[in-house]
Amino acid sequence: MAIMPPFRIVQTESTKMALIVQKYGGTSVGSPERIKNVAKRVARARAEGHDVVVVVSAMSGETNRLVALAHEMQEFPDPRELDVVLATGEQVTIGLLAMALKDIGVPAKSYTGWQVAVRTDDAHTKARIDHIDADKMRADLGEGRVVIVAGFQGVTAGGDIATLGRGGSDTSAVALAAALKADECQIYTDVDGVYTTDPRVVPEARRMSTISFEEMLELASLGSKVLQIRSVEFAGKYKVRLRVLSSLTDEGEGTLITFEEDENMEKAVVKGIAFDKNQARINVRGVSDKPGIAYQILGSIAEANIEVDMIIQNVGAQGTTDFSFTVPRGDYKPTLDLMNGLKADLGAAEVNGDDTVCKVSIVGVGMRSHAGVAAQMFRALAEEGINIQMISTSEIKVSVLIDEKYMELATRVLHKTFGLEHA
Repeated sequence: MAIMPPFRIVQTESTKMALIVQKYGGTSVGSPERIKNVAKRVARARAEGHDVVVVVSAMSGETNRLVALAHEMQEFPDPRELDVVLATGEQVTIGLLAMALKDIGVPAKSYTGWQVAVRTDDAHTKARIDHIDADKMRADLGEGRVVIVAGFQGVTAGGDIATLGRGGSDTSAVALAAALKADECQIYTDVDGVYTTDPRVVPEARRMSTISFEEMLELASLGSKVLQIRSVEFAGKYKVRLRVLSSLTDEGEGTLITFEEDENMEKAVVKGIAFDKNQARINVRGVSDKPGIAYQILGSIAEANIEVDMIIQNVGAQGTTDFSFTVPRGDYKPTLDLMNGLKADLGAAEVNGDDTVCKVSIVGVGMRSHAGVAAQMFRALAEEGINIQMISTSEIKVSVLIDEKYMELATRVLHKTFGLEHA
């Protein structure tokens, strides 16, 4: 199936008016001047004949300031009240943007998440969206207004303010686009699209014009910070057409996250490289090699609400096995303490770990139809003297755990090995 051409906001006599959801992050609305620039961008889209719904984050740094204030009141802030405090950041931004639009003659109306309403579950500070009431937005759009909605927030069935967690504004935008059946959801940020890897690490990194939903989901889950993973999952579930663009420049068409694949996509065996420093390795050595030992170890981790990523089990001597797994670096010490506490019950000879590791991953739908990709990756790392500690794979990705000091070298080497600097 052919990839659809890039969506362009260009109004001609034969062009059907589109409904667009635009999302602007904290950097994009980080100052009054930048908010005014956003207003001009929104005004241009509306002047071209399109209906526009805008989702905004709090101004850059504001959420951190509010969290700090809350911690001055309580060491561990009450989640319900913390949500009340955090939601004020976006409320400021929607009001300022509405004013900026009205000042240049564009009718606009702002809504908090609970005014729309974005209905969520009761999990304060990390709520999930249940459904969205789109009637108010449709009515305003029908009367020619730009609708501005506070991202990151919603309302529970009991009427309490709830926030969606860090990066939740992306999820808000995609959810609104799904509810409104928008033609496109445009995520404006401080980069002009999705790159083959982080340009700060590899200057030769190249912006991709398109990337498949599956590839974007893998990259987001493996450490790429361009899109928040929940928003990509939401887009996949509801088939929302996503585009990543820069709010700091008027040039370029960004990167389209598409659901259609064609033969050209598979020609690029590897599409991108992600890396993640937020890794730590735990080793439980010399446990009995018997049924249930993996559950005994990982069940206790799950009960502690700690996420496990990579897992490896090696058969040892005399009926024993060594069991290793990775956890987020912030959970390293609690996990190590938990395993040491269970050491006697597990019959383990030793419990140790390492929090100076990182994960480097290659991603591409072309891996499905090309053999030897993993071997090519391992050879390139070996030639640089980089030791692989753990490996995990899927149909379209290969991840390795390596010493953190080799992260940037490994990324540069793999980027060159798979020719990602070339279009």
